[in-house]
Formats: sequence, C-alpha cells, structure tokens
Amino acid sequence: MTGEAAQAPVEPEEVAADTVDDEDDHLVEEGEIAGDYLEQLLDVLDFDGDIDLDVDGDRAVVSIDGGKDLNKLVGRDGEVLDALQELTRLAVQQSTGDRSRLMLDVSSWRADRRDRLAGVGTEVAERVRDSGERESLDPMTPFERKIVHDAVAAVDGVYSESEGAEPKRRVVVIKE
Repeated sequence: MTGEAAQAPVEPEEVAADTVDDEDDHLVEEGEIAGDYLEQLLDVLDFDGDIDLDVDGDRAVVSIDGGKDLNKLVGRDGEVLDALQELTRLAVQQSTGDRSRLMLDVSSWRADRRDRLAGVGTEVAERVRDSGERESLDPMTPFERKIVHDAVAAVDGVYSESEGAEPKRRVVVIKE
C-alpha cells in the first residue's frame, strides 16, 4: 500500500439505513421549508394557526390547525386546499430543486375526508358483494379514488376500477 488507508467493506444494511436516513432528512427539510412558507402566508393573511410537520412514508406532511379562519384555506370541496398545496410544493421545489410530493392538510380536512371516503368505499363494496349489482361513485380526484380503491380491496368478493376521463373519472365497484 502506498500510504492509503484500507477501507472496511460497507455492509448492505448500512447502505440501506444511510439511504433511509438521507431520505428522511430530505423530507424533514421539505417540511421545514413548507412550514416557513405557510407561516409567512398565515402572517400575511393575519390568520392564526399552528403548523405541524411530519413524515408519512415517502412524503412530508404539513398540517395547519387551531385557527378560526382556517376553513377559508380549505374552500369548497377542498379546492383552495389543493391550490395551496400546489403552491407550497412549488415553494419547496424552488428551494430544493427537487419536485415535492408534500401533503398539506388544514383543520384536519384531508384526514376527515380520508376517513369518510374509506367508509364509503367499504360500504359500497359490501353492498355490491351482497347484491351483485355494480355501482359507480361520483367523480373524484386521484387522491380520493386511491382511498376508495384501497377500502374496496379490503373487502373480499369485489374489486374496483376507475372509469372515465378527468375531471369526471370515477370509481366503479364490481362483484368478482
């Protein structure tokens, strides 16, 4: 050897753990950038709210709770929330240079919506399983359809498909 230190081989588990830590660090950074952006927005709007940062799987999750005016940030059927989420993702992307999959929730609207949609998916799946009649649900966003598909998949004897074109794409539940 010519003065170079020999390096011990890196075990695959160590590489995987480092990759997970790096990904978590990146998601935490996304959440912090989003939190700062949203804090400034709340200040400009003179809205009160507490910002909570979390990591759920492979995405950063930012929640705003506690203010009386926050329902204005949700809008009708979550339209304002969806737009605000996209703006926040763009702010994160501008700062990091990477596309963000950040999820934003305000006043637990998305969490409550997820619970309601999962309940609808289970209820329709059980009804289709028992009656044999296929059912089409109202048009939904991709996020909403995924929740319903997951709920239907948990019920034996039925399956679901998406039909139609955006923005009228809908879930159809069918007996196996």
